[in-house]
Amino acid sequence: MGWSRRHASNRATPRVDLDEMTTPYPLRTRTVHVSSFLLATFAVLGLTSLPGRLAAQAIRGQVRDSAGAPIATARVAVVELSRTTTTDTAGRFTITAVPAGQYTLLVRKDGYAPSTQMLRTTGIDTTVAVVLSPSAFQLEPVTVTATRSPSLEMTSPLAASALTSVQLRRNESVSLAHAISSLAGVRTLSTGAQIGKPVIRGLSGPRVLVLSDGSRLEDYSWSDEDGPSIDARLADRVEVIRGPASVLYGSDALGGVVNVIPAPVPDANGGAGFVHTGYEAYGATNNAEFGGILRAEGATGEVGWRVVGIGRHAASLHTPNGELDNTGYFALNGEAAVGVHGRRGDFNLRYARYGGEFKLLEAGGPPPGVTAGQDQGPERRLGDDRVQATGNYVTGPVRFEAHAQWERHSLIEVSDDSSLAAGGPPVESTSFDLLLNTLSLDLLAHHAPIGPLKGTIGVSGMHEINDTRGPIPLVPDARVNAGALFVLEQASTGPVTLLAGGRVDVRRLNADANTTLALAAQQRDYTAYSGDVGVVVRPLPALAFAANVGRAWRAPTLFELFSNGPQLGEARYDLGDPTLVPELGTSIDASIRWETGRVRGSLAGYTNLVNHFIYITPTAQFRDSLRVYDYVQASARLIGAEASLEVEATRMLAFHATADAVRGTNRDTDVPLPLMPPPRLTVGAEVHSGADPAAARVGASVQMVARQTRLNPMDVPTNGYALLALSAGLTHRLGGRDFHFDLDVHNALNTKYTSFLSRYKEFALNPGRNIIFRISTAD
Repeated sequence: MGWSRRHASNRATPRVDLDEMTTPYPLRTRTVHVSSFLLATFAVLGLTSLPGRLAAQAIRGQVRDSAGAPIATARVAVVELSRTTTTDTAGRFTITAVPAGQYTLLVRKDGYAPSTQMLRTTGIDTTVAVVLSPSAFQLEPVTVTATRSPSLEMTSPLAASALTSVQLRRNESVSLAHAISSLAGVRTLSTGAQIGKPVIRGLSGPRVLVLSDGSRLEDYSWSDEDGPSIDARLADRVEVIRGPASVLYGSDALGGVVNVIPAPVPDANGGAGFVHTGYEAYGATNNAEFGGILRAEGATGEVGWRVVGIGRHAASLHTPNGELDNTGYFALNGEAAVGVHGRRGDFNLRYARYGGEFKLLEAGGPPPGVTAGQDQGPERRLGDDRVQATGNYVTGPVRFEAHAQWERHSLIEVSDDSSLAAGGPPVESTSFDLLLNTLSLDLLAHHAPIGPLKGTIGVSGMHEINDTRGPIPLVPDARVNAGALFVLEQASTGPVTLLAGGRVDVRRLNADANTTLALAAQQRDYTAYSGDVGVVVRPLPALAFAANVGRAWRAPTLFELFSNGPQLGEARYDLGDPTLVPELGTSIDASIRWETGRVRGSLAGYTNLVNHFIYITPTAQFRDSLRVYDYVQASARLIGAEASLEVEATRMLAFHATADAVRGTNRDTDVPLPLMPPPRLTVGAEVHSGADPAAARVGASVQMVARQTRLNPMDVPTNGYALLALSAGLTHRLGGRDFHFDLDVHNALNTKYTSFLSRYKEFALNPGRNIIFRISTAD
């Protein structure tokens, strides 16, 4: 079917069957004005810092180890309010001005298993005693993303997991996807070492929603050569939902959710003001990469603040066969935040930046007139700026929570064009220039338990403007307005926890006419319904059985609908289809989880049916000497399993293992889906110092990836492989500071291999041995 026929068939708003849970719905709203949006948002959030008569109290306590000795510098947090402090040399802590309500108290210290307590405060001071047991595990027992309020991983029907700040430090990477790929069920669709897309249970791109502190990250990471515009080293933790979560987050959460959560703004807690500083420096041998982090934070009275800057630079990658030209990058990221902790709640304002220059290896080799080894292009120039306002406001049995965000995302591709150089060196020219501005707002009401029932009611809104600039308009200028309402309730009775929720989304897309794309003005209206039902049964405190059924959806992207141009990095010409309708997925998940003092593990199986699954396929046509690829739809089925296990054999020796596999099939053609991750098994061990598990460690792991035998016609086969990784770490206190020294060796044997999920696999090996050393410290 040619472009003209597609275009002609879609001049009117498309209709979708009611039984597919998506129907035309005219949005009777005007374009959101930026000034009105920000005024209303800050009016709501500003309430949290107002003085009032609300009863407030202090939570006081002492943290000791199992032998009764006090533990200093433990981190103590009231999770719902983002209130934090650290213990003094006697293990004591105080968190002041806590409104009456029910909260989760989380205590963490490197080298110890974390402790969680549910506290109900009534307006008078509360005193607690906390005992931490030594543990080699890096645990994050509480997640917020899975229910929009704090919940224990063992009691969540959704498959959720998290990485701690310590694990993120050890997984040093400018790419979020690479930083979290150690989790079971999570992979990376990579374009070199600096660009990666999270793959969750076989789904990636726009089917995996990335959040920044609970707010949607709207960027161009759905295109083939771009990853999420966020630095994992700005996070205190990263939480991952494996499976559909549209009931909480709407479109794009069809395969899973990744939430990058920054550390809370410091809190003086009624004590003397303070200023803390810290830094980190690292270097890597494979691509001559080096970088550093500078951090300063402080608090006085009710006001806290933080400033963080991250700089990174890398030259080209090296494989066992030699250098890969034009694969380096430069990035400059950071954040600045200020927060006010009042008697009614808190208000935080945060600016975050992610940007840099990312070079891409040409699929077809150097451009004409350019010899290997020169700066060949193309190169992506990325700038992502976000201003976030968040707050909590407690009144009686309800805690109101708000998240507002303005995001400006710029993506420019430049390449060398020897035809402009008149016989001289190549001249840089712009291929495309895209600018995306997004305003989003989430207002949540968390109610206190009513008998066994507690839950959240939320409303969301989004206004998005896409501006296509530059000589090649990959997509048209467009605007998106969206709104949603959801309810999620959870009830616990004895050993049984039930969860149920529903959501309705309305969305309007307006695309402008564009002669280059052969496109007339277009409009799309959608109404979509999502839902989730889950249950957790805990016959024993250490054992849980969980099952969940979720319904999710995803609106087609601008690229899938309207693209009409070359993708030079992929050596193809993409042609969108304006008749595409939203994807609709239904997933069934079942798991077993167990957690004791020395053993922690899980085993899960799932099936995910996706109607109107969108994928790209080659045609017999050529444009600009490139093969044309069409976006088409079919019904898809994904079936898989994943497992994880951690065993503390002794106080000094711990073992860990993860495994995952997924099988994806086009149900219309009975052909495997493209780029399905092959089965993977990772096993490893760490030896820790006996007295303090966090003081010193030495470890090794082997990752074994099988050959993918179920190939789509578009797939390029690769062999299986095994990679050895080594690690060591030492923490030493000097001058009142803890200094952390970390050494990691990736691909220690310099193995020649090609990842099935590498976008360079047709013409390049994956990187060879890489030795990374980092040192970090803080007050």
